[in-house]
Amino acid sequence: MAGPALGLDRLRPGARVLDLGCGRAMTSVFLAKEYGVQVTAADLWIEPGENAARIAEAGASPTGYCPCSEAHDLPFGEGGFDAIVSIDAYQYFGTNDLYLPTLTRLLKPGGRIGVVVPALREEPEGTEPPEHLRPWWEPDFWCFHSPGWWRRHWTRSGAVEVEAADWQPDGWRDCLLWCEVVAEESTDGFHVRMSGRCAEMLRVDEGRALGFVRVVGRRRPCLKLPPASRRHARTLAAPDAARPALRADDGSLTTGPR
Repeated sequence: MAGPALGLDRLRPGARVLDLGCGRAMTSVFLAKEYGVQVTAADLWIEPGENAARIAEAGASPTGYCPCSEAHDLPFGEGGFDAIVSIDAYQYFGTNDLYLPTLTRLLKPGGRIGVVVPALREEPEGTEPPEHLRPWWEPDFWCFHSPGWWRRHWTRSGAVEVEAADWQPDGWRDCLLWCEVVAEESTDGFHVRMSGRCAEMLRVDEGRALGFVRVVGRRRPCLKLPPASRRHARTLAAPDAARPALRADDGSLTTGPR
């Protein structure tokens, strides 16, 4: 999903890509190895040193590592990235109406943002989940939305020209396979339990309601922020706008070599 589906195969070698909500940086490894881009891996929970070791072990080229950062408080300035990608994370922070205009300030004009998120085939009516999913439904599932919802959400933001917002036909099968592998191979009890529960839910649903949506857009050349987003964007600007924040050997933060 992370390559041609998001238009990343069109990027030139050496292009700068932000992997937002990178988790254990598997997408960062893939992009660096397959497309030769410079990836900055950013996540709230995973320490940069852990991802650095994983990326080195995978034999990927050097990647920028952002200190653990919340998605609404990223330490980057305007126009530093050619693309932003987010796999299975954007749904947790990107449903706010003011978020996308703020985030796309980090892109060069015309830069692309592409996300793949867990989704619902159709928006539920009322306040109850689909009946057949009730035994597994969690409150945070309400951040899952339909392709139409995501297209409308991004379009009315005025921040991007939406190129795609569509259902991934085999998304639920890919997720089921991943859950089965984790449940069988992981040594972490929590991940084994959660993956088993997710796999059980997906087998019952069979793509009727749950799956994945990809959303791709290009930053508009003249991006205008609403007042609340404009105030927040000032906190993202810095003299080293094009440089990711890195962690030095002594644990302090730096923007890397000049």
